[in-house]
Amino acid sequence: MERGVVALLGNWPAGRGPLYQRLADAVRRAVEDGLLHPGDRMPSERRLADALRVSRTTVVGAYDRLRSDGLLVSRRGSGTRIAATARPHRRVMDRRVPGGTATAVFQRLIDGPDQVISLTTTVEGAVPELEEVLRDLAAEDLTDLLADPGYHPCGLPELRTVLAERMTRDGLPTVADEILVTTGAHQAIALVADLYLGSGGTVLVETPNWPGCLDVFRARGARLRMVPVDDEGADADAVAAALAAGSPRLLYVMPTYHNPTGVLMSAARRRRIAELAARHDVPVLEDNAYVRYEESAEPLRPLAGYAPPGAEVLSVGSLAKTVWAGLRIGWVRAPAEVVQRLARRKVLADIAGPVLDQALAARLVPRLEEITRARAPELARRLDHVEALLRDRLPRWRWRRPDGGGALWIELPGVDADTFAQVALRHGVEVVPGSVMDPGRAHDSHIRVPFTLPRERLDVLVHRLARAWAEIERDGPVAARDGGGTERGGPIVA
Repeated sequence: MERGVVALLGNWPAGRGPLYQRLADAVRRAVEDGLLHPGDRMPSERRLADALRVSRTTVVGAYDRLRSDGLLVSRRGSGTRIAATARPHRRVMDRRVPGGTATAVFQRLIDGPDQVISLTTTVEGAVPELEEVLRDLAAEDLTDLLADPGYHPCGLPELRTVLAERMTRDGLPTVADEILVTTGAHQAIALVADLYLGSGGTVLVETPNWPGCLDVFRARGARLRMVPVDDEGADADAVAAALAAGSPRLLYVMPTYHNPTGVLMSAARRRRIAELAARHDVPVLEDNAYVRYEESAEPLRPLAGYAPPGAEVLSVGSLAKTVWAGLRIGWVRAPAEVVQRLARRKVLADIAGPVLDQALAARLVPRLEEITRARAPELARRLDHVEALLRDRLPRWRWRRPDGGGALWIELPGVDADTFAQVALRHGVEVVPGSVMDPGRAHDSHIRVPFTLPRERLDVLVHRLARAWAEIERDGPVAARDGGGTERGGPIVA
């Protein structure tokens, strides 16, 4: 229970004043935003103090303030709950996804920037080629584009064509009718989930996994069945056993590259998983939104390129990691009849994607290899740099060097990552703990650390992480106390 409440509090130590007051204000905001409801049970003072890594005095002070304000009520035998009279500022529906975590992970983007270094995303600013293409588009095509009606539910024809050509070059013969352009990869996954899951069913997913994707499935009422990831990708024996135990409605995998581990699924593993899914007649959704950083790395065919005839494999891609997340261009490659069914659902979501964004993407897609090669050396240097910093400042931390993607998946020896996340937040770093990426709780000691930040920002990041780790090692499992409910947590300094 306390983990769920903590996830709703966001960066609660931010600001000034006594820590108990900041905690009380965070609970109040969660009620006002409709995230905590009248009657919701709150953790005991001791359990919340342990989860937040603060003294019990801090939680007692916060609860006392909230009780005096009429926001909390406590009764012997039923614990402490949000008062029946507590209401959000405005009439809002329940904003919580059942079992969801993505809202809490992305709260930093909702709240806006501050001094905290957030590790919730691996994206950075746009590549320089985007400005060049934007200028060319304005000079050469803008008049014709502005004369276009603007509604292309399946996507701008020029973009569908170049995407099909790219996938054909990558070893997966494709025509434009097999491409649906979406508003980012996230929308593609949501549309596929809506098509195959309806109002429930089982989805077979890798663990760990990105919480935003898991929440898409949960929002459709899906049950998640987990399979582990090894050095070649999703464990094929575990996939075979799970399929044999009962056919799920969908198998979701990230072959290139897995998030958060950065593993590149081998060609042999792609072939076997595609064959297993075909044998059990289970559709596969492969998410290939991530990129390589090794300049010499040879691209593998999408998993769909290894599928036997009759297999149903849908392939998702995006420009977010290669060009710019702000462009919001994604796509899904699927059989033409499936594309039509997905397009009808996209019309319900947003009618059609922005024409100018798609026109930019149509010019960028043929240059993706060039753009990736240009970025690869700098990404590799940043990875080398952050690994060297971590080995120097945090020698006990353990990780496998990723094959691609933009983050390290780090194991914290003997420490619960939720606990570390609370300490790190007071030192100015918002980490994503393993508990939100693995519902099976097998990765509670892991955190995800992106290395796509500029080098000087990586220096500050590791410095702050090292200070937080020093506090953990110094204080052990007991929360830091100063006796007055005003623990560390004032202005963030480098």
